[in-house]
Amino acid sequence: MIGFEIFPRQRAVSPELVEKFRALPVANISDCMSRMDAGGARLRPMHDGTLLAGPALTVRTRPGDNLMVHKALGLAKPGDVIVVDAGGDLTNAIIGEIMTSYAQTRGIAGIVINGAIRDSGAIRNGSFPVYAAGVTHRGPYKDGPGVINGTIALDGMTIQPGDLILGDEDGLLCVPYEQAEAIYRDAAAKHAAEEKTMADIAAGKLDTSWVDARLSALGCKLPE
Repeated sequence: MIGFEIFPRQRAVSPELVEKFRALPVANISDCMSRMDAGGARLRPMHDGTLLAGPALTVRTRPGDNLMVHKALGLAKPGDVIVVDAGGDLTNAIIGEIMTSYAQTRGIAGIVINGAIRDSGAIRNGSFPVYAAGVTHRGPYKDGPGVINGTIALDGMTIQPGDLILGDEDGLLCVPYEQAEAIYRDAAAKHAAEEKTMADIAAGKLDTSWVDARLSALGCKLPE
């Protein structure tokens, strides 16, 4: 039937690479991706802030319907992040405490909902990573349609099955599978440089001469 499709996932970032990325702030990684990718400012952590990291299992569903999300929970492997494009609609919740509890027992790394959740108190007090655009008490329908393991996009951030999904208190980021190793190297170097900057601040040795140099290069007349 048109609109009901479940595809096998062809590749996924390795658990070893996922663990390496866990040591880096999402902001550093985003900077190394030219600040061009983000999951949208509306998608916020609904849990206690525990880091989210893992390969994407993607779901596209009709707004307000979670039938294919239930199927994805059964298909997901331990360590996967289920990423659901529910159109950003906040009328009906896509998941709640029951589904997140089940996901946690299956070893799923987290769930992203471009839409709403409910049972927000239980989720907020838990460590299971959940990102969503909003909260409503109104429950979902279970009629479909939907697609599992197809390409989706959240506010312009394209996600393909197996790409690396990262989330911290600053928001969500997708690292493309093919670029993940190179992006990790750049982000690790940037993080090391920022740690040195913080050490210089603590020691009172921060060099800010670049500010005047930049202003002068832009034609700003500086006071004597």
